[in-house]
This record gives sequence, C-alpha cells and structure tokens, in this order.
Amino acid sequence: MRNLSYILFFSILLSCGSPLETVKTDSATNHNSITLTEEQIKVAGIQTGTIQKHALNTELKVNGFVDVPPQNIVSVSFPLGGYLKSTELLPGMHINKGQVIAIMQDQSLIQLQQDYLIAKAKLEYLEKDFQRQKMLNENKVNADKIFQQAKADFTTQEVLVKGFEEKLWLIGINPKTMSGQNISRTVPIYSPINGFVSKVNVNIGKFVNPSDVLFELINPDDIHAVLTVFEKDLGKVKPGQRVMVTFVDDPDKEYECEVILVTKNVDSDRSALIHCHFEKQPKQLLPGMFLNARVMINNVNVRAVPESAIVQYGNDKMVLVSDGNNTFHLKTVQTGVTSNGLTEIVDTADTLEGTTIIFKNAYPVLAMIKNVAE
Repeated sequence: MRNLSYILFFSILLSCGSPLETVKTDSATNHNSITLTEEQIKVAGIQTGTIQKHALNTELKVNGFVDVPPQNIVSVSFPLGGYLKSTELLPGMHINKGQVIAIMQDQSLIQLQQDYLIAKAKLEYLEKDFQRQKMLNENKVNADKIFQQAKADFTTQEVLVKGFEEKLWLIGINPKTMSGQNISRTVPIYSPINGFVSKVNVNIGKFVNPSDVLFELINPDDIHAVLTVFEKDLGKVKPGQRVMVTFVDDPDKEYECEVILVTKNVDSDRSALIHCHFEKQPKQLLPGMFLNARVMINNVNVRAVPESAIVQYGNDKMVLVSDGNNTFHLKTVQTGVTSNGLTEIVDTADTLEGTTIIFKNAYPVLAMIKNVAE
C-alpha cells in the first residue's frame, strides 16, 4: 500500500511539468541529491524543519543476569584442617544461621584441647607461685631475680593459654566449658548466615587443608539484577529509575526494580553494568539467571525529528537534508528512542544541528532520487 502511494506521489510530481534536476555525487551512477521546483514541493506537501531538543518519555530494552555482591557470598573452610566426618548439604539447600552443616574430626583437634587443658593447669600453679614470690619480695625475704623469674614464667604461660583459647574459639569450641572429661575428637561447623548452599566441594572422608573451601553459601538478602547498557545509552540511565524485569521461564510476568547504581567504567565492548534492586524479590531467583528488562526513561532531552522525517533504504536509515535552492541530499543517520511521534537522532545530531531537513513526505522524494538513479 505504501509503495502504491509512492508511485502515485511520483506520478503527480512528474505531471507538474517541471523537469527534475539531479545532482550527481561520488560517481556518474550514484545519485543521492535532487532539485525540486516550488510547484513540486507544494503538490507533494513537503514540509521542512530543523533538528531540535525534545523531552521524550520512553523505555530502554536491555538484558542482564541475576547477581549477588561479594559480601553476600560466604566460603566456608576449616581453619585447622582435618577429615570431613559427615555433612548433609546439597547445592540449593536452604540453611539457617547457627545450623550444623558439617562435622570434622582429626587427631590434631584432640591435641589442641589437650595442650590447652595442660597449659591452663600450669597457669594456675604459676599464678600462685607468682603471688607467693611477690609477697616474699615485698618483705625482702627472697631475691629480686627469683621474683622476676616467677613473673616472667607466669606471663609467658598466660600468653600461651590465651593463644590456645583463641584457636579453640576459631574452630567453634568454647574454652570456658573445657575439662578433662569432655575432650572430643570431632568438631561441628556452623552456618554463619541464613541463605542457601551454592557449592559443595568435599565428600565424606576427605582430608581438607585450612585453605580449602568446603562449601559456598549465599545470602539472598541483597540479590539483585545486573543489566548491560551500551555506552550510547548510559547518559539516559540514572539511579532511582523504574525497571521492569522478566525471566526466561516466565516471560509474561514482570517484576519491578529500581536502579541503585550505574558503574563508572565502560568495558571493551563499549557497555557498562547497571545494578537494580527488586522491590519484591522473586522466590525462584538464583545467581546467574538470565533476564530481560525495560528501563523506564522519563523526560530525556535528546535531539529528535518527527518519525516521518526518517526514511529507510535497504539497511540504512536516512534524512533528506536541504542544500538550499530546493535541493536535497540523503544523509545516513543513527536513530535512538522513539516516543510520541518523535525519533532521536544519535551520533550525527551534532553535524546536522541547525540544518534544514524534510519533516513530512520524505519518502516520495526518496523514491524520486532512487528512480532517477536507476
């Protein structure tokens, strides 16, 4: 139907009786300019104007993934190393803070408890000896050297006991409840967070070193959407903007988010990451899930022209620029958002600013140019 309209327009223009003057560019067979008469412009209803800034309300369609900040990912290890005696964890399992997630055993655990109790008993003796030597020294009964030695022995043993206590706290044993009757060869590992299990890296009976990661836990409280936005659109995205997110498994259901952070660096592919918080967190969220999103952009000042000013030929989008004296030439442009009948002109807007272009009935002129070229 549109092609028929162009043919009718073209026929009317030709019937006006004024010959078409064409300006050749680049080569004898490449025409992209045309000169029209005043009568042809009037009959075709051609209207012109200049590119201006307009406040557009639109949406930016992007994609991204579900992510968790590093502080919400917990790697669980056992500081002293040992053998894994038991665990019931599976990836995806929910866990509560303080819940026993594994049992470790090793002879070094027995040795640590034994060393602590022996050191503690010796500390009690040295403390009493120190107090006795202090009293004798004050009464000038013993030499200063004997008192100083007693003080040094007591202080050294006190430091030793404190070190053993901290090691016991590190593996989850309360030294205040330790006695010779409750030495244990096993030690439980407790979950430090409420969340779910992301990875299980060990099996029962395996020996793990202090640096080995047994489990990876995720705290979902700060799970959020990360969107990829190209450099040309970065200036339109601001913290506080509303975002509507959909997932691949349920594309008809949207979840509302809010932009909380726009990263300040651009990757090698000329894009940046936008972090968004969910207003109401979906239950099925897992890190790494793919998502689609619409960023709601309001009152963005951009250089724009009426949609009717944009013509397409092949894969190129173009506008018809006035050279004066009713002569127009085609210029390829990059377009951005479209809203309320206006289309943004992106990368060539600065070079076109202040120039006159055809706003209305540009397609018939395009048809005339390409017909003459053929």
